[in-house]
Amino acid sequence: MIGKKVGGRTYYYLVTSARVGGEPRVVSQRYLGTAEEIGRAMDGDVSAPGEARHRTFGDVAAVWATLNRLGFVERVDEAVGAQRATTTLGTHLALAVLHRATAPETELATWWEDGVAREFVKADLANHWRALHRLTPDRIARIEATVADAVLAWLGTGGAALAVDVPQFATFTTADPCRCELAGLGMVVTKDGAIPLASHVYPREGAPPFAALADDLRGRHSAGDVTLVFTAGQAAQVDLGRHFVGALPLSEHPELLAKPSSARKPVDPERFAGLTALDTRAMVAGVRRRVILTHSETLHNAQARAFGDELGTATRELAGLDAALAAGIYRGDRSQVNAEIARITRGRRVERVLSPSLTGTKPGEIRLTWKVDDAAVSRLRDEFFGKQVLVTDHDWPVAEVVTAYRARTHLDSTFRWLTGTAVAGPSPRWDWTPHRIAVHTLVTVLASTVTHLMRREADRAGMNLSVRELMDSLAGIGETVLRYPSTGGRPRTRRLLTERSPEQQALFDLFGLTSSPGGSATRRSSAPPASAR
Repeated sequence: MIGKKVGGRTYYYLVTSARVGGEPRVVSQRYLGTAEEIGRAMDGDVSAPGEARHRTFGDVAAVWATLNRLGFVERVDEAVGAQRATTTLGTHLALAVLHRATAPETELATWWEDGVAREFVKADLANHWRALHRLTPDRIARIEATVADAVLAWLGTGGAALAVDVPQFATFTTADPCRCELAGLGMVVTKDGAIPLASHVYPREGAPPFAALADDLRGRHSAGDVTLVFTAGQAAQVDLGRHFVGALPLSEHPELLAKPSSARKPVDPERFAGLTALDTRAMVAGVRRRVILTHSETLHNAQARAFGDELGTATRELAGLDAALAAGIYRGDRSQVNAEIARITRGRRVERVLSPSLTGTKPGEIRLTWKVDDAAVSRLRDEFFGKQVLVTDHDWPVAEVVTAYRARTHLDSTFRWLTGTAVAGPSPRWDWTPHRIAVHTLVTVLASTVTHLMRREADRAGMNLSVRELMDSLAGIGETVLRYPSTGGRPRTRRLLTERSPEQQALFDLFGLTSSPGGSATRRSSAPPASAR
């Protein structure tokens, strides 16, 4: 133990010496404190921290670990080519993806200043947006391709992929820098995990048919067969000569809807709790094809709640209209009253169960009554709620068909979260030029790629979570930073991770957070005076 005197005070260190090249050298040293601090520690008197700060840790650490496992920074820098900047474009893009994947609702500068990200990535935030400006269209295409190669190398599976349309992807107009418009996003994603490989954003007006967009994306993906995934609303424009998995309008197959529940079998109780299916054949577009009638208890209950709310709203509005008629406030003629009733009951499902009727012919004498047909409500619940009719030309197991079709649902949910309130620019009045829209799209797609990879890993470990649920659970792994008062040098800091639920501990272990900066249960940083060091 040696002491170093600085400014009239002595600071003690525990020093290990050894001969290096025949000469005595200090090979390690640990700061212990002043004599007073050492004495208090020997007596068991540990000083209380002067301040404490809590911040999220698990989500940032897990995303950064996934980026490292992909070799993201190195791959991007290789795709970009030679650079002169100290902080490379790969690092800046990794920072943007890390921010978007963990805090899409928080401005970058605030997230950086208050969060743990600075302990994982060393970046020059002042030049961040200027660096991203170097993402030319050619560089964006090469980056997307090299990250796709990294994903396929990670999966180590066959090249089967899905073409999926996410019509609610948010982008921005150049006419008004503050105005947000909805645009669509066509993608090729992996069959295993719905992980994006190639993407194309398109305007809602004048959008190409989805099948044509899928063909364009198919040409940019060389890993293997691409299966078209379409919704019931897109079924009419799809050439069923391609490989496909899609949904059909329920109203076109009443014979399937009338099948008793006993005709359906559980799909996979572990992965799809409450999901049953009937695997059969039916006429689709004049051809007898494989169709699968599915029923989800979760979807059934959600639709029942939504219908209850819809019916409740309609009956309350009818009651209000009746009260206005009785009080003489509303004095329209029968045609006007019928038009108002049609507006109130315009929902197709409500029209099936609600029967309004009028008495009287003159304004001021017209009265309204209505009746809810309980038998019709029961039939609606039995025939439609929770059901979907899927069609495919594949001989995949039912569980794989369902997984492929649900890829769009998972992606839509992910992109709504990543773009719904994302702060993509350094100020509220961000000038949304076509180039910046392209950069925004790239960052969002790459954030989806990383989080869907993480979701796939969690699913394979037995945790069936959406991306939002996964990130929320990881964000619940917090870090408390305790800062102790200075005794002449820099304040001492101690970091503690919060207690973890069984699910959080499983995710903690799955993503190897113990090996990341701050991943151990307790972290310490000694703080001797700078001049003493």
